[in-house]
Amino acid sequence: MTQDVMKTDLFDFELPPDRIALRPVTPRDTARLLVVQPGVAPKLQDRTIAVLPNLLQPGDCLVVNDSRVIAARLSGRRIGRGDSEPAIEATLHKRLDGSRWRAFVKPAKKLAVGDVLRFGTEGKVCFLGQLDAQVSEKDEGGEITLSFAFHGPILDQAIAERGDMPLPPYIASRREPDEKDRADYQTLFASEEGSVAAPTAGLHFTEGLVKRLEDRGIGLQKVTLHVGPGTFLPVKVEDTAGHKMHAEFGTVSAETAAGLNEVRARGGRIVAVGSTALRLLESAVGKDGRLEAFAGETSIFITPGYEFRAVDLMLTNFHLPRSTLFMLVSAFSGLDTMRQAYAHAIQLGYRFYSYGDACLLYPQP
Repeated sequence: MTQDVMKTDLFDFELPPDRIALRPVTPRDTARLLVVQPGVAPKLQDRTIAVLPNLLQPGDCLVVNDSRVIAARLSGRRIGRGDSEPAIEATLHKRLDGSRWRAFVKPAKKLAVGDVLRFGTEGKVCFLGQLDAQVSEKDEGGEITLSFAFHGPILDQAIAERGDMPLPPYIASRREPDEKDRADYQTLFASEEGSVAAPTAGLHFTEGLVKRLEDRGIGLQKVTLHVGPGTFLPVKVEDTAGHKMHAEFGTVSAETAAGLNEVRARGGRIVAVGSTALRLLESAVGKDGRLEAFAGETSIFITPGYEFRAVDLMLTNFHLPRSTLFMLVSAFSGLDTMRQAYAHAIQLGYRFYSYGDACLLYPQP
């Protein structure tokens, strides 16, 4: 499988700041939906998420990511080193074991190996007290390993009490996370804790929408990919060949793989809900196009020239310029098609990014 090496500048575009959604619409399935069918002159239809059942066919099957976002943004201070106790913000992004997490911190220059951080002074459950963690490792880039004083479920509870939702930078830079985000930034399907970013295409689903899909004979399968912070990072190298993806852990059960293979065998289409579900399925597919059980890390980086084997349609939000996600949708539907689709969406006032609107993408011929 040969992917084209392309200049990162090709995936750049201008987005007016007022197009960035800071809150989701209510109800969730009233978000707008741009249907994109590639061609010499791409066919673009302006719809809403609520009509998704009518846009799909009986026998099709949606695949959603059931990962749950943890309250991974912790605010605290460094203690025990002189009189100064500088404020520190840590974003947990990868669990190493029952008591250790990898984290990004700000400001990293204030920390050294051996320092102790204290997050909060008291919890909602009195026996937890304050939450302390020691810096056990620090990389050159400022990333650290935190060894917490608590372990296992008690640590999970302490983090949940003190943490905020790790909203993406384009939202967090314009407002603080709040209690509303604890519900808004979780999908209807969220059950397996481990993500530090929501699989945002799934945010549009409601119980009513799922029922209407079921009534029309459209299936739904779940996979798990724990989304890491790299999902928001723009590609900083000059061309796509120089970018290294962060690895993320995912699972596709044998039952789900068999069910999706059966969908294809009956002539149904597999519809990936979001880039996370798509990347996981493409990591679990064999050369013959059949899906297999999968459990492990994936760092698959999909750019134009990639040959898709596992997915027939894709539901996804609107993505950042120069991001791996905009490269992925450009690989799926074609770069020219996606540039035209995004220009159309910007002109018509679609809402962008995590809390924004969505598009239903058909593959390029």
